[in-house]
Amino acid sequence: MKKIALLLVLPCLLLSWTGLQAQQFELFEKHSFVQGSDTLPYRVLLPENYDASKKYPLVLFLHGAGERGSDNEKQLTHGAALFLQKENRSQFPAIVVFPQCSRASFWSNVKISSDENGRRFDFEDGGTPTVAMKLVMGLLEQLMVQYPIQKKQVYVMGLSMGGMGTFELVNRKPDLFAAAVPICGGANPIIAKNLKSVKWWVFHGAKDDVVPPKYSEAMVTAMKSQKVDVKFTLYPETNHNSWDATFAEPELLPWLFSCKRK
Repeated sequence: MKKIALLLVLPCLLLSWTGLQAQQFELFEKHSFVQGSDTLPYRVLLPENYDASKKYPLVLFLHGAGERGSDNEKQLTHGAALFLQKENRSQFPAIVVFPQCSRASFWSNVKISSDENGRRFDFEDGGTPTVAMKLVMGLLEQLMVQYPIQKKQVYVMGLSMGGMGTFELVNRKPDLFAAAVPICGGANPIIAKNLKSVKWWVFHGAKDDVVPPKYSEAMVTAMKSQKVDVKFTLYPETNHNSWDATFAEPELLPWLFSCKRK
């Protein structure tokens, strides 16, 4: 009887939790950024007791390929809950922005293929930005004017496709960010020389078979050779979802918000 009761209760608890999470996600305001004929949906979480006369850090979060679309919702799947935690909102008041990449685009310039060794990613070292990247850069310019942003505390985070986008965005805007957190991403190591003005914490799972860890490892090696301030955490038993362990890192947000541009 106890097992039957538990089986009846669990779905109700799950629905309750899902409803509560959806309700919390509504704290992220829905907006759209329009540039020419292109539109970038995005969500904004303002600090509790937001005061437009004060200046706040800005956190830009780039989602993975699975959350692409135009519903202005899926991009909150991973990462949004971290910034909704009561203690984090209290301790680290910030303006948090989650843009959503369309299915037709990608944050970074990369060609993806497969061979006998698994998935292969060939990153460009520049070139014309993708439509999504152009939109993100335009959105950033708008946000810096629209909101009272503490310019010494602008941060970018991203996972998988968004981790790749994090490297690329800093490469294209090296004088904007104080810190960057790419999770299970990668980039062309040749760009490491352009990343010196930003503090980095790179994360990856050692058993990642979607984006192999060698791409983060190559970037960290190149960054260290260029004297970039970089930390690297490789989770030995983790596959692609290394973002779960990353978001559970107790020092992640304290480290992030301690970083300031000179």
